[in-house]
Amino acid sequence: MDANAAVPAAPAGMTTVFSDDFTGAAGTGLNTANWLYDIGTGYAGGAANWGTGEVETMTNSTSNVYQDGSGNLVIKPIRDSAGNWTSGRVETQRTDFAAPAGGKVRIEARLQQPNVSGAAAAGYWPAFWALGAAARPVGATNWPSIGEWDIMEDINGRSSVFGALHCGTNPGGPCNETTGITSGEHACSGCQTAMHTYAVEYDRSTSPEQMRWYLDGTNYFTVNANQVDATTWNNATQHGMFVILNVAIGGGFPAAFGGGPTSATQSGVPMTVDYVAVYQSSGGTTTTPPTTSPTTSPTSGTTRDAFAKIEAESFNAQSGVVAETCSEGGQDIGSLANGDWAQFNNVNFGSGGVKDFVARVASGASSGISGLVEVRLDSRSNAPIGSFALASTGGWQTWTSIPGNVSAVTGTHTVFLTFTSGQPNDFVNVNWIQFRK
Repeated sequence: MDANAAVPAAPAGMTTVFSDDFTGAAGTGLNTANWLYDIGTGYAGGAANWGTGEVETMTNSTSNVYQDGSGNLVIKPIRDSAGNWTSGRVETQRTDFAAPAGGKVRIEARLQQPNVSGAAAAGYWPAFWALGAAARPVGATNWPSIGEWDIMEDINGRSSVFGALHCGTNPGGPCNETTGITSGEHACSGCQTAMHTYAVEYDRSTSPEQMRWYLDGTNYFTVNANQVDATTWNNATQHGMFVILNVAIGGGFPAAFGGGPTSATQSGVPMTVDYVAVYQSSGGTTTTPPTTSPTTSPTSGTTRDAFAKIEAESFNAQSGVVAETCSEGGQDIGSLANGDWAQFNNVNFGSGGVKDFVARVASGASSGISGLVEVRLDSRSNAPIGSFALASTGGWQTWTSIPGNVSAVTGTHTVFLTFTSGQPNDFVNVNWIQFRK
């Protein structure tokens, strides 16, 4: 199998933020600093059969997932003597592949679809895709609102490719779930017999924003932000994503085109991946309102002072967050509800300890609607180090400063501002946060 000598350089105006050229020795597993293996028939706490009706069991065995020694990743579905299928599904460890405001993100792979067709291909479902970061902590039970970007799907060896955006609510909703907003079947001649390049590019530098799908560099499908409401679009796009490669067997999508697997389906035909790369461009200029204290920068490589105001809209990553004009100047983050979060990198607490944190918040939530504003360190799955409860303040731009005690913190950390409620409605806007000694 031919493989490129190296991952291609970033497109003009972009930088490479992740890549894997799969240069490991023949028969070895993946670099687990870059990838994690999905195991079994579904996420813990998530839907059975990965939510699609597929029939295989995913493994981390090098029978199913391995590097071939020639610069490729191989994902091979195998049927045993009892008729049971195993296969491979792998995800990037990183969940922060995102387009900054005014910028772009491009997720790309060069791969060969399984070289099988006709009756022997019944039930084959290779895919290269991405899910919203917020899916991972909850077993994707928040699908499809958090966004799914299907970059390459092929079913039943049809020499074609499908691209799709999944979003909104299921079933139906603004994105026609479970089908999604889709390219439909696009001819892909030779995609089973040779390597081809597949990519999606999310572009926030245009108005309206766009998602564009590419086959060998040709844009064959585009979705504009104004095809759905703003909340649906933002929830599906304006946050970190993680990348997935898998070969499923059976399920709803193959069933819609004839079904499978059957006794005639051929075992052991792999999807072969030359490289995966993620490219990003910088965003546009953001005007930050003046404050009485220093304001931190959203630049991911810059250390933030925990004891200066951290403007909420300066997040490095987020899910469910919408930046909006603030009555106090500049922007705040709004539309915050259960499960939403904002991430702030490289926050330095020094060595002297912390007394509490203060958040500038507002809420126009209806009677009986409330929630928790929480601070967590280094992982959204870690217990909060501090929090406070909030109900209506009298309006979504009626601001008040509320303190919350925190446990002792020193050193530099990633800070997550998380929002938890027992109901699904929006309950808070945030202008800024600040820690105090």
